Amino acid sequence: MLDVCFYFEVHQPHRIRPYGVFDLGKSHDYFDRAKNREILRRVAAKCYRPMNELLLELVRRHDGRFRCAFSLTGTLIEQLAEDAPDVLELFRELADTGCVEFLAETCFHSLSAVFDRDEFDRQVAMHRRLVEQQLGQTPRVFRNTELIMNNDLARHLEARGFAGAVAEGADRVLGWRSPNFLYTAAGAPALPLLLKNYRLSDDIAFRFGNQQWESWPLDADKFAGWVDAIHGNGETLNLFMDYETFGEHQWEHTGIFEFMRALPGRLLQHPDLRFATPSQVIERLRPVGEVDMPEFVSWADMERDLTAWLGNDMQRAAAEALHGLLRAARRQGAADAVRDLERLSTSDHFYYMCTKWFADGDVHKYFNPHESPYEAYIAYMTALNDLAARLDPAQSDAPALRLSEAPHLSAAA
Repeated sequence: MLDVCFYFEVHQPHRIRPYGVFDLGKSHDYFDRAKNREILRRVAAKCYRPMNELLLELVRRHDGRFRCAFSLTGTLIEQLAEDAPDVLELFRELADTGCVEFLAETCFHSLSAVFDRDEFDRQVAMHRRLVEQQLGQTPRVFRNTELIMNNDLARHLEARGFAGAVAEGADRVLGWRSPNFLYTAAGAPALPLLLKNYRLSDDIAFRFGNQQWESWPLDADKFAGWVDAIHGNGETLNLFMDYETFGEHQWEHTGIFEFMRALPGRLLQHPDLRFATPSQVIERLRPVGEVDMPEFVSWADMERDLTAWLGNDMQRAAAEALHGLLRAARRQGAADAVRDLERLSTSDHFYYMCTKWFADGDVHKYFNPHESPYEAYIAYMTALNDLAARLDPAQSDAPALRLSEAPHLSAAA
């Protein structure tokens, strides 16, 4: 029997407005409310509404045999509640089917697992409460920001009672082995890991509409043939992708919605195939081995490491400053500053500072409000300077920041 596990990440950050030195001390409004609302409404119209309605249709048409999972970030839930409550209601309808699982993650889609485990635990608890309140489920399986995982984090999650976690099926971790089985991380034998099959996932998420791709056009029969080939050589096919794949990354005219409408019925023709949520995979299967992840692994870029967020001096300086200020603000009980810093902890802000592909690619420009990674860095650090000034320096181990002391921009690339 082969379990097919679809998992969708759904996230929108609070993007920073062009915050400059003339705003310091005069305005504590760091976020571009109008831009965030515009983007959310656009994606809701192109992706969230039509895809949620399609998934509800698939669950009903196949009498509950179609199943999938989501991770909705806290920043996304917050924006939906304010600007697209009907979309949030559709997610509640999906939860009510009993065929859709919602996973745990950090509330603000942050890199706290890398920098501060106390902050990480706090944000995971916040997210769990939010999912319980808004969607009526208590998450049991963990999905970290950008699928970031290593052995130590797996042990941390195991100690906190999670039933399992999802991670990237990176070649350097698996070696000759297949991602189509359940594994555990070194030192965490009680935390099953569902590893993403990135080749088949990316066929949908990235290559679907590419007319230069050798397998274009991709239809349900062709993809089902690739899935059929796994039978006897795997127990779970984990198809993990951004939800915005449907209608936003892959526009409607590519046929992506019709592909997804047809795929479950085509796959369910095989008597030894079933759709499963991550919790069901963990309940049904046993890990076949251990994977060793001494370094962090993610699903980003070809390297599948942390360099998309922490690969240059700007990103590292900004992340270290952010976490120092957040610790200080929490100690001082500065609730308003904490709330702003939580929103600034979202990984997207560091992604916008990435210089890896700035010269020749668009991968880091998606929904990016900044003209360059250097502009992103300046706006971010200026906001942190203002936040530092709002704290009591006598009670802080995070002294006021100065842009002039930050890594030189010309050296950051």
